[in-house]
Amino acid sequence: MELNADFSQPVVIRPEDHHWRPSPAAGVERMMLDRIGDEVARATTIVRFAPNSAFDRHTHGGGEEFLVLEGVFSDEHADYPAGSYVRNPIGTAHTPHIGPEGATILVKLCQFAADDTDQKAIDTRTARFEAGPIEGVEVLKLHRHGAEEVRLVRFQPGAGLDMQAIGGEEVYVIEGTLQDAAGRYPADTWLRNPHPVTRARRSDEGCLLWVKTGHLPRAEAR
Repeated sequence: MELNADFSQPVVIRPEDHHWRPSPAAGVERMMLDRIGDEVARATTIVRFAPNSAFDRHTHGGGEEFLVLEGVFSDEHADYPAGSYVRNPIGTAHTPHIGPEGATILVKLCQFAADDTDQKAIDTRTARFEAGPIEGVEVLKLHRHGAEEVRLVRFQPGAGLDMQAIGGEEVYVIEGTLQDAAGRYPADTWLRNPHPVTRARRSDEGCLLWVKTGHLPRAEAR
């Protein structure tokens, strides 16, 4: 299966575009954002777990990166409430289980570099944001490996910023609404833009973004 597999093309998926598909596991639904492969795939997905659902133990042959959007995602290692950012590098394994409130996560699979072995879990609700490049913008750095960077970016109401990315970008709007010359992006919108990208962005009401850059080099364009 190939979905949004041409990394030279921009993609925008808003909440009204979400189409949920059942997964092989009972009580688990997926909104596929991009994908190359079948059940084992290079994939970016929003996954929704029903209350008290579970997933079989599995190993991440290509690594797993996820952000908990709602509820609490749990495995044998820890409980990860909404706002948790987790990286499980190549070769790690776990058995997910979900409590009575359910959970929703944004997850990226099979996209780790072989030498990116940093395993981490960050509670972004309590982590300290730093001042951004201009007044009204704050940044929480989550991960960096080579050219790849992952961070949360918070816009105060009325703030604006020129966002540049060598190696492309992905943006997920966690809260609020992001705006640029091409339109408005409410919460639960996912954007992907190819290398290179420069966008003048603002937020009239304020917003919180998950931003990943530097991971879509020109060589990946299909």
